[in-house]
Parts: sequence; C-alpha cells; structure tokens
Amino acid sequence: MDIEINETRINIWAYIGYILTFFIFTTALFFVLFFLKKLPESWNYLHVFLISIFIIMVGKTIKLWLDI
Repeated sequence: MDIEINETRINIWAYIGYILTFFIFTTALFFVLFFLKKLPESWNYLHVFLISIFIIMVGKTIKLWLDI
C-alpha cells in the first residue's frame, strides 16, 4: 500500500513557517536592540530587517562553504 504525500503542500507550509520565524526573529532582535539603546536614533524596523537578511545570507554562505 503506497501513501502519496502532496509535496507542494508540505513545501508551502515550510516556506510559511520560515517566513513567520524570520519575522519573529527580526521583531525580537528589534526590541532587544531598542530597549538596550543599541540602535541609532534614526533607525527603524526596516534597518533591523536588512540586518536580519544579512545574517541569513552569511549563514547560507557558510553552509554552502561547509557542504563543498
């Protein structure tokens, strides 16, 4: 008996989970930096969002280098 799994449905939920986790991480990072007064006065959520994207890119690059 073969059980078929709808892989596109699983992939969609994986992407939704990844994006949700990204926004939770970015929000937590923003509040930590904000309450510790580590953000410049002119910075807002968008700047922390870009920092989070940079952290992800560095992590993916390191993973790529380690897999080769």
